[in-house]
Amino acid sequence: MNSEVSLRPKCRFCDTSLCQTFVDLGMSPLSESWVAPSQLQSMERFYPLHVYVCDRCFLAQLEEFESPDHIFSDYAYFSSYSESWLEHARNYVEMAVKRFQLGGASQVVEIASNDGYLLRNFVEKRIPALGVEPAANIAKVAVERGIPTRVRFFGEQTARDLVSEGIRADLIIGNNVLAHVPALNDFVEGLKILLKPNGTITMEFPHLMQLMVNNQFDTIYHEHFSYLSFSAVERVFASHGLALYDVEEIPTHGGSLRIYAAHEAAGLPVGERARELKAREQMAGFDQIETYLSFTEQVKEAKRKLLEFLIQEKRNRKTIVAYGAAAKGVTLLNYCGVRTDFIDYVVDISPYKQGYYMPGVHIPICHPDKIKETRPNYVLILPWNLKNEIIRQMAYIGEWGGQFVVPIPALTVYPVSTAQRIAAQG
Repeated sequence: MNSEVSLRPKCRFCDTSLCQTFVDLGMSPLSESWVAPSQLQSMERFYPLHVYVCDRCFLAQLEEFESPDHIFSDYAYFSSYSESWLEHARNYVEMAVKRFQLGGASQVVEIASNDGYLLRNFVEKRIPALGVEPAANIAKVAVERGIPTRVRFFGEQTARDLVSEGIRADLIIGNNVLAHVPALNDFVEGLKILLKPNGTITMEFPHLMQLMVNNQFDTIYHEHFSYLSFSAVERVFASHGLALYDVEEIPTHGGSLRIYAAHEAAGLPVGERARELKAREQMAGFDQIETYLSFTEQVKEAKRKLLEFLIQEKRNRKTIVAYGAAAKGVTLLNYCGVRTDFIDYVVDISPYKQGYYMPGVHIPICHPDKIKETRPNYVLILPWNLKNEIIRQMAYIGEWGGQFVVPIPALTVYPVSTAQRIAAQG
């Protein structure tokens, strides 16, 4: 029994042995490990996609099977290919400049700054900005756009190195990075070190409550080490002397949180939104282990519904393709066992993915124009969080009676009239 306990993974925050399962999605490849044609006959690595929940601090988490260096050093996700995400970034910058009174004497630092899609808005306003981005191929694009970027993983040592250069931040930004960090305590300690005494940290991440309510199990993949509630993040930040004083619930990624944190010593009062959300999570049982253990069955039912639809339509000789070679799609297709027997191909607007194959299931990734050539009956939208944007782009499938299918939160088929109405709304 003792040896069995010693083999259990440990909580990345409080070091407690993990023995409670949140959901087990079986074995899955890394979601950004696109397969080149020359690799189709080679072995692929699959890892357990088994999410545990700590019964002490209630942090939901995956084990670390591959290092962040292996996953993120040469990354295929470029934020600039989503118009809705670019608009989200512009709106955030306008808000932040006004709320925090940023100007030429301020310093903004973004962690996981990608291709500079967000920081370029600060640069255009002549507000000093620095990106910290581990993927050299993506950072290169940012630098070419005139956005100063360091190719490094962020943590305590990186923060100390920046401070030694005289760099401390009035505003630290981290959009969809907190969940990607295996060394959670090291990362948050780095935030504390880099932040000026009266500075603010904003972090955006998918909200675990929305993941559960809307059955968003496909947002679970190996690049996401943690699945975060407001209460869990508050505990982590507080252990490093940082206080969450405000929060916004935003629609990105199917329902995310934007937290606002500052040094506890700054003494900022906790706002009503933060108090209300914490109380709502407590009412929903996020401080009770039983709440987390009920998630598995609804995930299994979503798998059954998708397979029932695909089997029925293929028997009716319908053609089905997918849009968006997204990480979400890798989880969904591998968990459900969906390959080219159901999906002919996937299209993606990113040229970095075209010509490759989806990890695990080996469905080819093509340019979106292929949909016009083959005129499929159905287009399955894998990045459902961009549903409206994709439907507007692809509304022309109505010309031949094509329909859109969205698998999450529940499988929904959108008839042509609905798709056209969404497209008309702009």
